[in-house]
Amino acid sequence: MQHRVMNVVRLMAFVLFSLALHAQEIAGTWQGTLNLKENEKLRIVLQIDKAADGGLKGTVYSIDQRPDPDHTTTLSFANPTLKFTIDSLHVSYEGVLSPDGNTITGTATQGSPKPLNFERATKETAWKIDPSPHTVQMIPVDKDVKLEVLDWGGTGRPLVLLTGLGNNAHVFDKFAPKLTANYHVYGITRRGFGVSSAPIPDATNYTAARLGEDVLAVIDALHLNKPVVAGHSVAGEELSYIGNAHPEKIAGLIYLDAGYPYAMYDQVNGNFLIDAIDLRQQLNQILPGPTMAEDQMKALDGLIANLKLVEKEAIVQRQSMEDIPPPPPRGSRPSPPPAGLAIMLGQQRFTSISAPALVIFAAPHNLGQRMKDDPKARAAMEANDKRNVEDQIAAFERQAPSAHVVRIPNADHYVFNSNEADVLREMNAFISTLPAAN
Repeated sequence: MQHRVMNVVRLMAFVLFSLALHAQEIAGTWQGTLNLKENEKLRIVLQIDKAADGGLKGTVYSIDQRPDPDHTTTLSFANPTLKFTIDSLHVSYEGVLSPDGNTITGTATQGSPKPLNFERATKETAWKIDPSPHTVQMIPVDKDVKLEVLDWGGTGRPLVLLTGLGNNAHVFDKFAPKLTANYHVYGITRRGFGVSSAPIPDATNYTAARLGEDVLAVIDALHLNKPVVAGHSVAGEELSYIGNAHPEKIAGLIYLDAGYPYAMYDQVNGNFLIDAIDLRQQLNQILPGPTMAEDQMKALDGLIANLKLVEKEAIVQRQSMEDIPPPPPRGSRPSPPPAGLAIMLGQQRFTSISAPALVIFAAPHNLGQRMKDDPKARAAMEANDKRNVEDQIAAFERQAPSAHVVRIPNADHYVFNSNEADVLREMNAFISTLPAAN
């Protein structure tokens, strides 16, 4: 009996030893390249470590997009098969470890499967996760809210870069160093993203005004004297807030494909989302109470006018979508961060700009390979894009005539990447016209 017990103990010890050995074989840093499409590749770094419970945990970096990691939701290794998932990105992976323990051959799936093979990284071959030459600091901007601020250094007047929705300041890691010869360049990761604080995603924490005040708080904390502020995409609302509320604190504004309705409300055509947000607020205010009859009538008149406006815009919106197929199922797309929805619902109407402004549009946008197999849908998408962009350009020309509007044909929405030389030329030319800071 005792002999049998000893055999069981030895067997269990062997199993535990084998599991530990397997974990040791797979633990470490792995790196591989994901081919998205022609001329578009992403370098992926997978760090596998031992978890506190004795299992395994994974950290994934897409270093050509951002240095911030995504953590695996599940990760398992049953020699030779490695599996992991990242639920926030709707990503799954399955691969096989080679007999020598140095490569993993597998497939990553995010909507559609794509080959992704990893090689074990060594000290000599490991890719740098964040090679950009910047320093990082966390700056308080509100109660219990700190923002990540990158400083690339440089000489000359201060230039502050603001990101689009879903990005952090590292999106400028390649672009910012091209500016440091002429400017002292900073980048801000807005609240709710990256390593910046993420307060509750309600309307008060993520309004255009609140986000704009965050930028001004960073400018004050760094003692920047009349910086130029450049913003990509949804950062246009922060630019317009600053340009209207505190134009005296900045020298100029640069909109990097950021001049859309959140930045300039088109008083001729309106905007369905912004007007619908206002309509909801008006409906919330039409409540029984001790308000004066005259006030109630004014409120109802405003509500009726906005109802008609939103109805008209909804019809136009519906018609524009008829020939464009619906987006892929949500399960195949990354889920938007909660802060993103709060920002979209926190938009407000800006109808002018009280500061010097350069407004760069990708006009028309380069839609790449989208809808290439459906010419009718692609034509509808191109027509819709052209109409939206031209309407916004007309709104700037009409409502902010002093702004300098520039079209860059067939540029990507990330225009500072797709057309870097054009953007640098226009930025330098615009900034050279601004008065020197006192």
